Amino acid sequence: MTAARVAAVGLITGFGDGVRALPDDAARAAGRRRVIGIPRTPVSGERFRRATRECVLGVRAVNALLAEAGESAGALAGTATALVYVTAAAYGAANRAFIESTGGSAGTLHFPYTAPSAVPAEVAIEFGLRGDYAILLGDGSATEEALWHATTLLGRGACARVLVLAVETFEECADLYARGRWLVRWPLVEAAACALLVPGEPTTPAPASAVRARSGETGACAPLIGFALALAEGGVPAP
Repeated sequence: MTAARVAAVGLITGFGDGVRALPDDAARAAGRRRVIGIPRTPVSGERFRRATRECVLGVRAVNALLAEAGESAGALAGTATALVYVTAAAYGAANRAFIESTGGSAGTLHFPYTAPSAVPAEVAIEFGLRGDYAILLGDGSATEEALWHATTLLGRGACARVLVLAVETFEECADLYARGRWLVRWPLVEAAACALLVPGEPTTPAPASAVRARSGETGACAPLIGFALALAEGGVPAP
C-alpha cells in the first residue's frame, strides 16, 4: 500500500490559531474554565448566514491549512481531492437548538444543519471538492480510522490528496457535559483541524500525552494536533 504523509495541518483552537497559540500547560492556562471556546468570527456571504458555527469552523480550518501549505483554494477543487470528516460533538449544538425550539422549528436553523454531514457539505461547496468522502463519528480513535481510510484512498489511486477534517465545539452543550462530569476530562477545548495527506513517507505525530498537555481535551481533533505539533518541530520521520 502507498504510504501517506501529512503535508500540512491547519489548526484553530480556543487558545488561538496555530500550534504557537497552544500553551505549555492547557489545564493551567484554563484556570477555572471548564470550556475554552473559539471566539465567533463574522463571515460574509448569504450562504454562511444560515450556516452553523461548526460549519464556519470547518471552512476556517481548511483556509488555515491552505495558508500553512502555501496553496490557493483552487488547488483543492475537483475530483482529485477526497474529504474525510470526523467529529464527536460538533453537531450537538445544532441538534439541541432544533430539539429545544418551539414547536420543533428552529427558526433560522434549517433542519439539514442538524446532520453531521452539514460541515463537510459546506466545506465541499466552498472549495469545490468533488472527490470521495466519508464521515466518521467518534473521538480520537475515529480520527485514527479516518487517517487509515485516507491512506487507503491514496493507495488505490482514488485521489491525489485527502483532507482529514475534524471539528469539535462544546460551548452550547457545556451544561450537559457538566452533568456527566465524571465522564469528561477537563478542560474541554474547542478545536477545528484539517490535515492534508499526500503520497510519501509518513511522519510520526507528537505523543498523545504531549498533545493532551498542550491542548486539553479536543476530542476528534487530538490526533491532527499531534501532527501539527510534529510538523512545527520540523517533522519526525516514522521509524
